[in-house]
Amino acid sequence: MKITNHTKGIPISPILNALPESKEDLKKSFVLKKRLISISALCVGVAVAISLIAKFLVSLIYMVTNIAFYGTFSLKFHSPSDNHIGLWVILIPAAGGIVVGLMALYGSKAIRGHGIPEAMEQILVNQSKIKPAITFLKPISSAIAIGTGGPFGAEGPIIATGGALGSTLGQLFKITSNERKIILAAGATAGMAAIFGTPIAAVFLAIELLLFEFSPRAILPVALACITGAAGHHLLFESGPVFPMPNVAAPSNTALAIYSVMGVVVGFLAMGLTKTVYWIEDVFEKLPIHWMWWPALGGLAVGVVGYFAPHTLGVGYDNITSLLAGKVPLYLVLNLCFLKFLSWAIALGSGTSGGTLAPLLTIGGATGAIMGMVVNDLFPGAGVSIPMAALIGMSSMFAGASRAYLTSITFALEATMQSRALLPLLGACTASYLISFFMMENTIMTEKIARRGVFTPDSYEPDILKKMTVAQVMTENDVIISSENTITEVKEWLTENKEHDDHYITVGKDGSYAGILKTSALYVLNNEGTDLLKSAMIDVRVFLKNDDTLRMAVETMAKHGRDALPVISTNGSKVIGILTYQGILTAYKNHIDENETPNTQISLKRGRMKLLIKGRKLVNIGNVPK
Repeated sequence: MKITNHTKGIPISPILNALPESKEDLKKSFVLKKRLISISALCVGVAVAISLIAKFLVSLIYMVTNIAFYGTFSLKFHSPSDNHIGLWVILIPAAGGIVVGLMALYGSKAIRGHGIPEAMEQILVNQSKIKPAITFLKPISSAIAIGTGGPFGAEGPIIATGGALGSTLGQLFKITSNERKIILAAGATAGMAAIFGTPIAAVFLAIELLLFEFSPRAILPVALACITGAAGHHLLFESGPVFPMPNVAAPSNTALAIYSVMGVVVGFLAMGLTKTVYWIEDVFEKLPIHWMWWPALGGLAVGVVGYFAPHTLGVGYDNITSLLAGKVPLYLVLNLCFLKFLSWAIALGSGTSGGTLAPLLTIGGATGAIMGMVVNDLFPGAGVSIPMAALIGMSSMFAGASRAYLTSITFALEATMQSRALLPLLGACTASYLISFFMMENTIMTEKIARRGVFTPDSYEPDILKKMTVAQVMTENDVIISSENTITEVKEWLTENKEHDDHYITVGKDGSYAGILKTSALYVLNNEGTDLLKSAMIDVRVFLKNDDTLRMAVETMAKHGRDALPVISTNGSKVIGILTYQGILTAYKNHIDENETPNTQISLKRGRMKLLIKGRKLVNIGNVPK
């Protein structure tokens, strides 16, 4: 059989050429966009619900505070620091801890902790499934813990509650685990936006701590939920910035340098703070009493500290506002820096129900204010502003402790509406983040789940398989086998040629594409080797185009149970090569090596094609086009 003029590839056999395009592929893009609309609608619904729950939670905290410290039934805010109950203040947080312990024991142990790590763990290891009971147990337990003096903020519990509500809704509908993750993240971050009115920071929080991806299918639903949560904040709470502060002037270069150095200092403090919290948690783990009693012990410590420093009790959003106004006396700043940290670290380590963001902001703000005072005393002409120092202190503390870099910066800007603070925030948060990144393996958000063997992604790169095409990875076999050969003939040829491929393209009598031969399949057939090669060939009806992505190739192979597929030209007239799983894995590894080691290149097989026809004669048929 004479073969000529095949330099442009192997002609497609009629059976392959006649196949229509898959309707599923044609409708895939439309279906994905339709589901995006559905998921977005669910996320907005969750955001509306969580906004109302946020209002309920804050009101419940106020009510518990008024009952516990003032003996009145009221939903108005009264700071627990203004109480006049004397030594009884020591027992109130302990009583709250007993209630939380009982709720954790007989309700759900998942209410313990500050919310975000627990949500991260469910996303990473449990397909974003959170027990529905958390939706009401978490806000109630947190309201009791905070209302009785716990030094936490309302944002951690509402983030956990929003995540639980989103996860519960996701479990009621037939959706994928990734879609459930999106709804969980939307509920959690909508809760943050509802408490603080900071939708952009909430979106960044989702990206940096919950979603572990950046794509339209994830960002759009979460963004809509955060916008809805922020609208709920303006409707149910207040319309202005949550932490108003006097307008700050644009910093001089000297002041900007000092603020950046402050970020370095805060970075080291954030590292020590994180390690201290988990050291205290380890101490509680060693206590010879049931964990149900730990929140009561933590509450007792909160009460003792609160007796000597009443401003350490409760949420303390008013303390943050005072720090940013630059009007807090030095002794109170020192209390908020050291005693608030002591109270919060012991309470959080005890496993009670609370949050981390507000305490970190308070401690960081107080630290920044102290450093600002010191700098002004030593260098009066440096131009350092106490409110600005407090702002960068609280933001860089959160950046260093959580490594939520963009969240920290945007939160400070949105919560105060001080655009001139951007450069100082950028310098300080970057410095704090660098210290945390190089000096601390895990963060305050990831240490707990890391100890349980849960790995948290720390980078969000585009899908490599979507960036590479089939044409970049396919193999252009240098040997083509005729389907008219018998199995015995091909086995003999393979035996003679010890170095051979795992797959070969085969052609029919007319030289057109006939299928793919998997060499290992020849040795498992129940025959005497006299059958034609057709009996060992892979179905020819599944194929790839050279401009398809590797992601599409992997999906096609998995769907049809193939480990190799033919590649046809874009116009669909010629078979130009073959793609195997091994080739995809090799390309993936080479891509990683190329980015980690300079000058590493993907090695693709190119060369001349030969044809093994009946009688085992090899005929050159020209160069394969690249």
